[in-house]
Amino acid sequence: MDITPESVRQLLSSSDLGDRLRAVNQLRELKPATAFEIVVIACGDADTRVRYAAVSQLSTLGRENLAKSEEILRDRLLNDPEPDVQAAAADSLGGLQLTDAFEDLQQVYQATPEWLVKMSIVAAMGELGDSRGFSLLEDALKSDNELIQTMAISALGELGEPKAIPLLVPFADRGDWQVRFKLVQALSQLGGTQAKAILDKLTQDKSEPVASAAKTALNS
Repeated sequence: MDITPESVRQLLSSSDLGDRLRAVNQLRELKPATAFEIVVIACGDADTRVRYAAVSQLSTLGRENLAKSEEILRDRLLNDPEPDVQAAAADSLGGLQLTDAFEDLQQVYQATPEWLVKMSIVAAMGELGDSRGFSLLEDALKSDNELIQTMAISALGELGEPKAIPLLVPFADRGDWQVRFKLVQALSQLGGTQAKAILDKLTQDKSEPVASAAKTALNS
């Protein structure tokens, strides 16, 4: 059976959850402009999984109408009862680089107890490339959740603020090699004499992936 806008809309209006989830997945088969019109409807679905899938797809389909996408994503970030959907909204806001949502992202980061939401907001700060996010990322480095810390390291690299380097220095001695690997990636983006000195140290890291990445960064 061919996938058409009409068939997808019919699935999305079904009382069966499986049908509605299939409808959101089938949006990838439609032209982006048409898919966007339908995904907007799915973002308000009663089921968490449907809303999550739809909000996630706005990270790409949202470019069809950035103003409408921002409206929907900010609403889901602030008002959705499910952390998974809030996290997906933060991811999409970052992916679309909707910097006007910065204050909402900051507000939710400070208020939420949900680590997944915090981590998605930290990631979004790097994607937004907005220097206002520096203090939030500095705070995230102090989190007792290592996943949030690691995401903050990556986001600081994306943000490209050299003043982040002194904050990152302690992570060169972190026990988890994956943290040190993310540090290498961030330092290679930040550049500068101090970053090169840390990278030089990490070329001797006991973890081969870390040492190899540091050597590559220094030679690039």
